[in-house]
This record gives sequence, structure tokens and C-alpha cells, in this order.
Amino acid sequence: MHKRPKISKTERLEIALLREKQYGIREIARVLNRSSGSISDELKRNRTKGRYDPHRAHAKTRLRRMDAKYQGMKVEGNPALRSYVIAGLRAHWNPDEISGKMKRDRTPFSTSKTAIYEWLRSVYGQRYVPLLYSRRYYRKKRKPKTKRDMIPDRVSIDERFLGADHRTRYGHWEGDTLVSGKRTGSTAAISVVYERKTRLVLARRIENLKPASHTAALQDMLTNKKALSITQDNGIENKDHRLLGIPTFFCDPYSSWQKGGVENANKMIRRYIPKGTDFATVSQEYLDQVVSVINRKPRKILGYRTALEVAMAAGIIHSTGVRIEG
Repeated sequence: MHKRPKISKTERLEIALLREKQYGIREIARVLNRSSGSISDELKRNRTKGRYDPHRAHAKTRLRRMDAKYQGMKVEGNPALRSYVIAGLRAHWNPDEISGKMKRDRTPFSTSKTAIYEWLRSVYGQRYVPLLYSRRYYRKKRKPKTKRDMIPDRVSIDERFLGADHRTRYGHWEGDTLVSGKRTGSTAAISVVYERKTRLVLARRIENLKPASHTAALQDMLTNKKALSITQDNGIENKDHRLLGIPTFFCDPYSSWQKGGVENANKMIRRYIPKGTDFATVSQEYLDQVVSVINRKPRKILGYRTALEVAMAAGIIHSTGVRIEG
């Protein structure tokens, strides 16, 4: 898509003149061949004491651009810092994680997440913007379930332990599945679990969503791990939950947000294995590598430690107790 040049000083003079003539935003946009959104933004951002002055508006815009260039220089002007930031972006860390990791490790250089974002917006860092995490993900749409009795001994999330609800105890998990793209015609799927307190993620590829396949994957992932409970949705693949040997709690219908941790983990996995993929073409070895990258990200909520570090320190897993490649 062709990007329109920024609003010029001449256009600002026209905007002011048209406003004096009581033109509305859409009418001004039509006259200048601009979108109504860009005109609206111009009027909102560049008002002074509630009044739009084209000369002051142009001066304010120039100052912002100069400031953005200066902010970009905080990173660009320090080769070691610049290299560290680029390495972090290539490892799929976001600016907050990069900044937090620098502070935690007490590197000889440091900068704020704001400065990193400004650098990315500047002419110096724009080429690295594609490395930023894209949030264009959508929650899976599930077909309405007509029978709520399809899962035997179903226990509502309302009865879940407080230690799980408040993340005060280790060993409480969330589970979910990712499915192959519809157009592929494939039955292959991925079983995912997420430990609520440490944010540790584990995943296994399965041949189909039959209860036996999903349950076997969960048993494989949770064996030799601290597992006090698991929270899942009402999919038929969870029918055999009793075989897990731990309390299983179920979300309310159409309330996937009640297991938001594993939903977020799914989004991170989707970054490497996009929606529409036939999971039959994805090896477990590659899936392990994806999970390894996720579990080695410094997390703000964990004081910029990684989920793997916290899980090992808490005894959730041991050095040989989970497949973590890389």
C-alpha cells in the first residue's frame, strides 16, 4: 500500500482556513484528498489551548520529529547497545524484555523500552520493525456444544483451588489444543500446557483430537512434573480427563479467557507455526525448539527471569525432566 506523505505546512494553512469556514472533518478530508482519520488526528494532536493554529501546529510536528530522531540516537549512537538490541529483537524479545534484561544483568549500557521503540520508529531502526512481535492473532472459534454432559465428572472452574486462582502455588496448569488449518484437511493437532505461576509452556504434536490422543500427550508432558491441577475447556478431547490422575477444572462455555495463560502461549506458538499450517508437516523436534525459545524469553512478570529458570528453581521440572532444545 502506497503511504501518503505527511501533512505539509500548506495543507495545515488550508485546514485552518476551512475550519474557519465551518467545514467538517470529512469535508476537509475530501478537499485535501486525505482520510478523515488523518485530519482528525492532526486537529487533536496539534491544538494549542483548544485552538488550531497552523503555524504552531507545524512547529510542534517538527519538534516531535526532531525528538524522535534524538531518541533514536540513544540506541544508534552506542554500537554495543545497538548490537544488543538487535540481537534481542532477532531472539524475538520485545523492547520491554530487552530493556529489563539489560537492567537485570547490569550490562555496561542500558536504555528504556521507550527509547528502543523510538529507535525502531526512527530512520535508523525501521528496518528492524518486522522483528517485533505481531499481534494479528485471533482466538479460535469453537463450534457451539449442544450437550454439556459430554464430559463426565465435569467440575467447574468456580471450584478451583485458591492457590491456582491467585497463582500462589506451583503446579497448577492450563491446557488447550491448536488445530491444523481447515483447508489442509489434516487432523493433526498440538496439545499445549502452561504452568500458571512460572509461565512454563510445553507442547506435543498429536495425530488427531480424539480423547485418547490428547490425554496421552498430557500424560507425557506432565509425567515427572509437579502437577496439582489442570484447567481446560469443554472440548470433547478432554473427555478422558480422569486418566490424568489430578483434579481437572473446566471453563464456563465460550469463556476461553478463563485460561488466558495457555491462550497467550498459543499465540506465541502461532508466531512460529502460523494459522493455516498442516501440523502433520511440523516435527516434534521443531516444536521443541519453538517451546525452548518461548521458555527462554525474559519475562517482566517474572522479574525478567525466564520461565525455564523459575520452573527449575521451583522444582517444577529438572534439567532432564523436560524436552528443551537449543
